[in-house]
Amino acid sequence: MTVPSVDVAILGTGPGGYVAAIRCAQLGLSVAAVEDDRPGGVCLNWGCIPTKSLLRNAEVVHLFHRASEFGIRVSGFEADYGEAVRRSRRVADRMAKGVEFLLRKNGITLLRGQGRLVAPTAIAVRTAGGAEERIEARAAIVATGSEPRSLPGVAIDEESVLSSTGAVTREQAPKSLVIIGAGAVGVEFADVYSAYGTEVTIVEALPRILPLEDEEVSTYLARSLSRRGIALRAGVRVTALKAGGARVVVETDGGAVEADALLMAVGRQARVAEIGLESLGVRLDRGFIAVSPRMETSVPGLYAIGDAAGRQLLAHKAMAEGVVAAEAIAGRDARPLDYGNIPSCTYCRPQVASLGLTEAEVRAQGREPGVGKFPFTASGKALALGETDGFVKVVADRDTGEILGVHIVGAEATEIIHEFAVGRTLEATLEEMVHTIHAHPTLSEAGLEAALSALGQALHL
Repeated sequence: MTVPSVDVAILGTGPGGYVAAIRCAQLGLSVAAVEDDRPGGVCLNWGCIPTKSLLRNAEVVHLFHRASEFGIRVSGFEADYGEAVRRSRRVADRMAKGVEFLLRKNGITLLRGQGRLVAPTAIAVRTAGGAEERIEARAAIVATGSEPRSLPGVAIDEESVLSSTGAVTREQAPKSLVIIGAGAVGVEFADVYSAYGTEVTIVEALPRILPLEDEEVSTYLARSLSRRGIALRAGVRVTALKAGGARVVVETDGGAVEADALLMAVGRQARVAEIGLESLGVRLDRGFIAVSPRMETSVPGLYAIGDAAGRQLLAHKAMAEGVVAAEAIAGRDARPLDYGNIPSCTYCRPQVASLGLTEAEVRAQGREPGVGKFPFTASGKALALGETDGFVKVVADRDTGEILGVHIVGAEATEIIHEFAVGRTLEATLEEMVHTIHAHPTLSEAGLEAALSALGQALHL
């Protein structure tokens, strides 16, 4: 069976794929999308959404332990990790159904099965029943996402050695867990499991956790996690790993770590194997599909977005690229993304959010930054909430006031970051930020005070 010709064929319906499909439909293009799992991709089904649900549960457990601070006496409460996982699955299920509804609402044809490019703008789809269908289009978009990486020679069995995918479905928290990798995935799961009583050890080869974040932020978060009993071993390399049976042993150049289970959080790799790229001569760059600012690959008519196209492996970046690709295909003057202004967010407690350059990166460019910091301990709203961990740090050009980077660790950091993202998009300076009146009391005032601090005008510090 061959689906009637469409304008755009899309391989994958994760955040990038389904947003690209919807935007194409809005622009009057006919669209067919191929999916071998559930609509929404890894982020919605096995990543962003279920993990944030688990983190919310962990936050509630943490608040119960702190209840006496708020004059509430709680005795005998039980935190059921299995129910937390089941709740996260219900949330993911609801979101997947929502994406499917949006595809139908926008008249997008959804084909279930394994898709493979057989021409730059044609996809063959093998369904679960073994039948093959073919989509012919004027343009095609690869939005196949990414998959967990592992260490060489270490197989992820989702029993003793877990990936993030296995971790979001496992309904029993292990008594002890070693996590290899201290990026966002590693510290988020450390937060979740430790809240439910798991003894957690994080092993990181680089000198500090969240190594891509500003050093002050990483240092602060490390102290916060350590105070909660999470063991951190940064700057050590894994030299051997023994898994299977009841225990996992991780040998490092800093000593051995033994636990009931291991979570592999060493990053992700593009899911681009066996989808027909090689036969078409599509150029790759370090395992990711190389694209132009319009998201077009080296093969005319074929586009790639999201994790498959590299750079930041973030759902919101994939969505934005989906819009760029759709508008380029529709003949619009698609505005390229500013990859230096994409927020990076980690949803552990306290949260971490950042965009732009770190202070060290600015100095490495030979520039003298103006730096302003404001601690949440000086925020009235943070004190009222009982959430005084962390700070906002603004890095600016000392001479012009250009905002070069913003780094936040603290409650709702992932929400606060966006006013600076908008400010940088509009090329706002520190002066313009500080003349924007912020409601009081709010956590966002900490951003205002950090900007004032960078100008040497802090009012509440």
